[in-house]
Amino acid sequence: MEPAELREPREPGRGAQTAAAPCWEETKTFYENLTPKKKPKSPKPQNAVTIAVSSRALFRMDEEQRIYTEQGVEEYVRYQLEHENEPFSPGPAFPFVKALEAVNRRLRELYPDSDDIFDIVLVTNNHAQVGVRLINSINHYDLFIERFCMTGGNSPICYLKAYHTNLYLSADAEKVREAIDEGIAAATIFSPSRDVAVSQNQLRVAFDGDAVLFSDESERIVKAHGLDRFFEHEKAHENKPLAQGPLKGFLEALGRLQKKFYSKGLRLECPIRTYLVTARSAASSGARALKTLRSWGLETDEALFLAGAPKGPLLEKIRPHIFFDDQMFHVAGAQEMGTVAAHVPYGVAQTPQQTAPMKQAPGAQ
Repeated sequence: MEPAELREPREPGRGAQTAAAPCWEETKTFYENLTPKKKPKSPKPQNAVTIAVSSRALFRMDEEQRIYTEQGVEEYVRYQLEHENEPFSPGPAFPFVKALEAVNRRLRELYPDSDDIFDIVLVTNNHAQVGVRLINSINHYDLFIERFCMTGGNSPICYLKAYHTNLYLSADAEKVREAIDEGIAAATIFSPSRDVAVSQNQLRVAFDGDAVLFSDESERIVKAHGLDRFFEHEKAHENKPLAQGPLKGFLEALGRLQKKFYSKGLRLECPIRTYLVTARSAASSGARALKTLRSWGLETDEALFLAGAPKGPLLEKIRPHIFFDDQMFHVAGAQEMGTVAAHVPYGVAQTPQQTAPMKQAPGAQ
């Protein structure tokens, strides 16, 4: 005979129960409360849109960085272990990640068995001992991040392709340049100067055009020959698509997910919205940009041609979760207006003399 504590409780009506025996429903509820809440399954990486985020892009780690810089790695690890039950504060990429998860919930409702969703990977060169605090922080904010890459001081860039990364966000400009050199869409993310509320239900992503979605072909002409020659060149090549830039593939991935909503008749209610925000003039050079996107089978929901005007005020109205630009000048302008901006270190505009944005997120680990 099996021990009493291992016997399954009898449901009412299946036999006599003693007065002290718990009823079946109470026992069932007790065990259900002990079971962790079921989370959705992780998608197959080769099918998902993979977003790799560094720990210091996702969370604020200013004090930890100070300790690492002033006292070294051993004191840094000791501090993290002593504070591992204290969650980190959200960093600049946090609202973006939350918006990705909101889109995933909608996709799972429409396509329960599909792997064609966002998959978020935490990529960090932190020591594995720090992993517990990162896991605790992720659970504290109820984020669904199952994949970790912790490299113990080594650069994580060599692992990005193995994770099928579609976009890498970090606060470490050097790591971002490494990723760009490897042909991976990447950007250095910066905190805004002030907090601005963003949509909780719709992911909004804004892109600059040249040297971000497109190559830097046109910018090279501006640098070498001036605006007049640029306008002539764009007019003459209006029907010749620009070569692709480093983030073209990411826009393509967003478009693929958007079409899953369109096919359900939800174009106007789509939880992903994209923006082209460019310093180009619509009349003199806008047609080539739009025709290039069309030739790729891509589009943005909105296209804003500013003809050299500041981008910050327009971005304040859009309130994107992230804005990508290749020039620090525009990144700083976006920050001033409360936009989370990300610098794409690609093209002729990259020079050592660039002025850094006013408030940089802590360097990624």
